[in-house]
Amino acid sequence: MLATLTLPACPELPAPRAPTLRVRSAGELKSALRQARACALTVDASEMDRVLGLDAGRGLVEVQAATPWTALAARLAAHQVDLAGFTPDAVLPASVGESLALAAPGPDGLPVTAHVIAITVATPDGELRRADCDTNRELFRLALGGQGVIGVLYSATLSLESLRRSAAAAAAPAALRLEDGSGDAACAIECLLAPARVEAFLAAARALANERRMALCEITVRRYRRDASCQLRWAAEPWAGVEIRFRAKPTLGAGVAAAQLRRGILSAALALGGSFPIRDLRDVTRRQLEACYPAIAGFLADKRRADPAERLQNAWYRKLRAILQSEPCESRWSAG
Repeated sequence: MLATLTLPACPELPAPRAPTLRVRSAGELKSALRQARACALTVDASEMDRVLGLDAGRGLVEVQAATPWTALAARLAAHQVDLAGFTPDAVLPASVGESLALAAPGPDGLPVTAHVIAITVATPDGELRRADCDTNRELFRLALGGQGVIGVLYSATLSLESLRRSAAAAAAPAALRLEDGSGDAACAIECLLAPARVEAFLAAARALANERRMALCEITVRRYRRDASCQLRWAAEPWAGVEIRFRAKPTLGAGVAAAQLRRGILSAALALGGSFPIRDLRDVTRRQLEACYPAIAGFLADKRRADPAERLQNAWYRKLRAILQSEPCESRWSAG
């Protein structure tokens, strides 16, 4: 599950330590959020990992948010529903809830939020609300792909047939290993491109790496399909997700160079009409964020209306606040 911190927004300072409260049920989750009105705390929902109900006749399954995809696949295998394609990887988190919070792509490239029939969310005021396309529709669209800051997901009801189709249409990413070794997470960036622009983008990325005398280690290209299930949607177009990994020495200077290369690669993608996954804000300027995600201002306004005290936060939200509080004139398209 995404770590959830309840503390004032202060992006220029590191998040203070807060006591951790473990929750296993809807009642405990509601109680934890109510306690957060008085003091900051971290909610550990990793043990909310049970399959709550399976209705084979209606083709529905309800799971707690921290249920692993592997556990769900094992449970459904007994009912002839093959979810072997839902294997956690670089873009699909291990749990159902985190996958829905990030609107992560499934095995066929379609965001997993497209398989959701209904959700149950604990809101910052400590209430439990059920939402679907008809009831609490705004909460439904905000929480799915909402990066975990709209509410704490308790459970999700998923369509078995939709999951089955996604697993059956699994498409393996194309990976090109350029040399031995690979960059770590800090030396990797994923950009979203129209498929016809991938070749030009890779040429630009190689040129940027050569300028900085840094070696590209691996390039992975995934198919991402368009979906409109979320208000803060990243899959606004049929994209090719291009992940580039490169090596950098474990020195301060090399770390700065790696950040410059990531920013340069991102700028090259945007210059070609591309975008970036909203889950990764580390190298993004305000101008780039607002250009690729024009709905971000509305999303933040909805967040503040639902949570005026900003009790429900995580690292992503603090980074978002820091970017949006920056001066527009400081944003540039170039890597700098």
